[in-house]
Amino acid sequence: MNNLDIKRLNSSDTDFSQQLEQLLAWESVSDHAVHGAVVDIIERVRRQGDQALVELTATFDRYSVDSFSELAVSAERIAQALANIDADKRQALEKAAERVRSYHQHQQQDSWQYTEADGTVLGQKISPLDRVGLYVPGGKASYPSSVLMNAIPAKVAGVQEIIMVVPSPDGELNDMVLAAAAIAGVDTVFTIGGAQAIAALAYGTETVPKVDKIVGPGNIYVATAKRQVFGQVGLDMIAGPSEILVVCDGKTDPDWIAMDLFSQAEHDEDAQAILLSDSVEFLDAVQQSMDKLLPTMERSDIIRAAIEDRSALILVPSMQAATEITNIIAPEHLELSVEDPEAMLAEIRHAGAIFMGRYTAEALGDYCAGPNHVLPTSGTARFSSPLGVYDFQKRSSLIMCSAQGASELGKTASVLARGESLTAHARSAEYRIKLQ
Repeated sequence: MNNLDIKRLNSSDTDFSQQLEQLLAWESVSDHAVHGAVVDIIERVRRQGDQALVELTATFDRYSVDSFSELAVSAERIAQALANIDADKRQALEKAAERVRSYHQHQQQDSWQYTEADGTVLGQKISPLDRVGLYVPGGKASYPSSVLMNAIPAKVAGVQEIIMVVPSPDGELNDMVLAAAAIAGVDTVFTIGGAQAIAALAYGTETVPKVDKIVGPGNIYVATAKRQVFGQVGLDMIAGPSEILVVCDGKTDPDWIAMDLFSQAEHDEDAQAILLSDSVEFLDAVQQSMDKLLPTMERSDIIRAAIEDRSALILVPSMQAATEITNIIAPEHLELSVEDPEAMLAEIRHAGAIFMGRYTAEALGDYCAGPNHVLPTSGTARFSSPLGVYDFQKRSSLIMCSAQGASELGKTASVLARGESLTAHARSAEYRIKLQ
């Protein structure tokens, strides 16, 4: 097999900024054909409800049923899946769930309030969402880890009901996915997918309940449908292809780094894997490792496409330059494979998840380290955060004025309201002002 044709960039080149911009460019907005198809599917589900889901499942998933009730997964089937999987797989799922739950329990926030000198009480009430929809991809691969990462924070937050949708091409259901649903505490599972599943969660049907928020990854049709229904429901994020950026000082085993890059490249052909190092000899060694290891990979064709189309080995003059470029890229996953990652951490401003030290493979975060693997992509780590308990909660402001507090605040509110020509606002506040 031919060696990998991976891009080699040098940050000292005068046109490096343009080269980097071109490398990072990713258009996540679907084309007109996809958008049009999604709009039609959403409207069809809104009009025809369960019947539309039955027909669309037959069309897109090649799974024909007589009624929608056959697309609901029974509690017995979910329990059976948990019993069916091998003991080592069940143990791994339960261990991962335990760690994910423990980590997210640290994110819990409590309501709070304080009382001012005049007796006025101000505060914030934190409440969980009532019902959340979880989309789990099916087809090319199964993702029980995504079930854990999306459902467990919702449960920790106190969400009352989790509705999971997962496509079942040709009627096949993955036992690991159902087992993960059982372990994570998912309440209801429907075997529907695509834009039609997003529409059902957003608007509700005769059987599928309307949810308050939709979380979970999907293909371009799912992502487009999520964009379309935003506002009707809340969303986690619109995720792009998976990304990894490794910063290495040249002292880590090059085979380790090559496999770390492969770990994200194997997701799909649009995934991105970038290595920054101040050692050209190390970049050469990693490239040799990649050429050596690629033939051993089951998904070698996908890895090759991702590495050759959207990935790069970048030479930097110093580790300081590496951190500056890291903040420009704002990667989904960042590995600091260096001698003193703590020192470098202080300089990192933008990254979804940061894996520190030579032994911390990004893959550990995907499955069982504890922090969430649902992360901002395509540079959105500049302003976005990993999925967490806070995504399944909402905050209500609390205001309770004493008579004295209402009188004093009313004077200020009156002036501001009249300044905006909102007389009713002003008079509403003025009624509470105490006369001297």
